[in-house]
Amino acid sequence: MSANENLAGLSAAGVSVWLDDISRERLETGNLKDLIAGSSVAGVTSNPSIFAAALSKGSAYDEQIADLAVRKVSVDEAARAITTFDIRWAADVLAPVFETTGGQDGRVSIEVDPRLAHETQATIAEAKALWWAVDRPNTMIKIPATRAGLPAITATIAAGISVNVTLIFSLERYREVMDAYMAGLEYAKAAGHDLSQIRSVASFFVSRVDSEIDKRLEGVGTDEALALKGKAAIANARLAYQEFENAFASPRWEALALAGAVPQRPLWASTSVKSPDYRDVMYVEDLIAPGTVNTMPEGTMKDFADHGEVEADTIRPFYADAATVMLNLERVGVDYADVVQVLEDEGVEKFIVSWKQLLDQIESKLSESGE
Repeated sequence: MSANENLAGLSAAGVSVWLDDISRERLETGNLKDLIAGSSVAGVTSNPSIFAAALSKGSAYDEQIADLAVRKVSVDEAARAITTFDIRWAADVLAPVFETTGGQDGRVSIEVDPRLAHETQATIAEAKALWWAVDRPNTMIKIPATRAGLPAITATIAAGISVNVTLIFSLERYREVMDAYMAGLEYAKAAGHDLSQIRSVASFFVSRVDSEIDKRLEGVGTDEALALKGKAAIANARLAYQEFENAFASPRWEALALAGAVPQRPLWASTSVKSPDYRDVMYVEDLIAPGTVNTMPEGTMKDFADHGEVEADTIRPFYADAATVMLNLERVGVDYADVVQVLEDEGVEKFIVSWKQLLDQIESKLSESGE
């Protein structure tokens, strides 16, 4: 299978294409393998919503659920057995990518229980348990960038575990995430870990920022406010890349790099366009720069394969424009600090709801199998 030209062009521009989806069916049919060959897919991200959706369709999980029912395991234990099975399988499918990219790509992410998002010690313990359960070097453990998540990120990296930091919305929190990563590497170095084996991405959410800010701009209703619709998310992400460049050019980072450390890449998450008024691939086209990851649902990937356009760099030439957009949002009365806090709180809550849906589905299926 020849690789799609547009997606291959994205990879050539320095953007790693990751699939924001996983299911037992994808693995059983060889679909993931096909996407690696034909769509330049170099990694996979998962979250509680994705697993809840996968389990609600078809019969791919029935045999494993029947075995778990016979063993009379708890619902929580069953959930982890089911999800880690998929992650292990995906990690094995992506192992050749992991090898050929020297560990940079070929990664599969699995999230800590979202109900622990505000509990530091429980998150650390869960991250270690997941790392042990999946037992693949190309895994990343997803930890939310909540206030309680920051020290958990540091401790998990310090233990030599690769981390995907998720639910980042604000520039301030992103700076704290990069600081948490570097602190973790400093501890890992002191503990004798090989820093070159520890990897991390920082998942900066995109489309949800426009959804929330557009709603507020419509509430303001002036021409000046309405002219800013659909501009906030890309501006915010571009300024995040500027923060990334600054942090990873610092003397602190240079000392870690000399010890073998690898930069924490920005990952653009939530990249499907929610509004029909906007170009359906704008969160891919307008966020192209070296050393980034874009994790896409398959629909967005197909849209980009069909009509996406690749330019060498659509971030760095636009720092000044991005700063102006953020300033103008403030001028028309959009409270950025409130926006990002609302989005973080909603993000955690949505994943908790999805996780509970997953547990309910498993409980129901275990009960049916038991009968």
